[in-house]
Amino acid sequence: MIPLRDNISAKKKPLINVLLIIINCYFFYLELQIHNSAALNKFIYHWSVIPVRLWSDITHQWTTLLTAAFLHGGWIHLIGNMLFLYVFGHSVEDRMGHVRYLFFYLFIGMFANSTQAYISPGSKLPLLGASGAIAGVLGSYFFYYPYARILTLIPFGIFSRMVEIPAFIFLGFWFLMQTIQGTWALSLGVKTMQNMGGVAWWAHASGFVGGLILGPALSMKKPGLRGTKT
Repeated sequence: MIPLRDNISAKKKPLINVLLIIINCYFFYLELQIHNSAALNKFIYHWSVIPVRLWSDITHQWTTLLTAAFLHGGWIHLIGNMLFLYVFGHSVEDRMGHVRYLFFYLFIGMFANSTQAYISPGSKLPLLGASGAIAGVLGSYFFYYPYARILTLIPFGIFSRMVEIPAFIFLGFWFLMQTIQGTWALSLGVKTMQNMGGVAWWAHASGFVGGLILGPALSMKKPGLRGTKT
């Protein structure tokens, strides 16, 4: 399912959300400028979270929990993340305010990366991407606007169609899939995951839960009928 837009009318301009999208795209641009594969690998391994390296020298490696959240492994990885951030981030920023939203995003990104690193402490795979932070945005959106309508593209080849889906169904299904796939990944073991590559499912799931927990505390608006246009 591909989200296209929601029906929430934000009162504030999403300045921080737009800034985050620009920063993510800029760092990906920097990656594209490195044409030598060996140099690119060195760049990725230097700024990404490497769980086994993080826990062996956390004093010097903790900053990668943040820098990794602005790197991406390819065009699809970047576009998918930025689309979700664009669709859901503006409403969450409107509810939190600019400053709170910025610190929330950065904190959740680090929290999600550290959770994934904790679950797979012996992994030598680079952990990178904004997915964990964006998952936190989705978790807060789930709390703020459960009855919002998400215009969604459901691809079935020539039978693809666009439908409006309640946010609690769209995001609930998304979270369920992260949890199921994260549990499956754990059952494979670290060595198998290293051989086949992997997705940081538990960074997604933990980020979502973190956003769901922090969302109520960071809201700048009084509780009301959630999910209506504001």
